[in-house]
Amino acid sequence: MGIFDAIVSGVLGGGGASSPMGNVLSSILSGANQAGGSGGGSGLVGLLSQLRQAGLGSQVDSWIGQGQNQPVSPQQLGNAFGEQQVGNWASQAGMQPHDFLSQLSQHLPRAVDAATPDGGPPEGQMSV
Repeated sequence: MGIFDAIVSGVLGGGGASSPMGNVLSSILSGANQAGGSGGGSGLVGLLSQLRQAGLGSQVDSWIGQGQNQPVSPQQLGNAFGEQQVGNWASQAGMQPHDFLSQLSQHLPRAVDAATPDGGPPEGQMSV
C-alpha cells in the first residue's frame, strides 16, 4: 500500500482506499491521472498549485497548516479542475460529476491535511 493509499484509507475509513472514490482520491493526491493543468509540477505539489491558481490559496494553506481546515465547495473544485477532468474522475469512481464533487469537497481537505502533517508533503515528494 502506497503512502497516499494509507492516507486515503485513514480519511475514508477502513477499506476506503480500495473503494472507487478512494482509488480516485489516491490518484488525485499522487498525480497519477491529473490533467496537466497550468499548475507546475505533478502529484501533491501540482495539485496544490492548481488549486491555488484557481483562487483557493487560503483553503489550501489551511489544509497544510495547523488548525481548522477551511471548507471548499463542490462548485469551487469543479471550477478548479474543469468539467472534463471532473467527468473523467467521476466516471472512474462510478458516480455522477455533482455527486463526485460533493464527496471530493468533503474528503480532499482532510486528505491534504493528512498528507502534510508537518506543513509539507510526504517523504519523497517536492515541497509545497
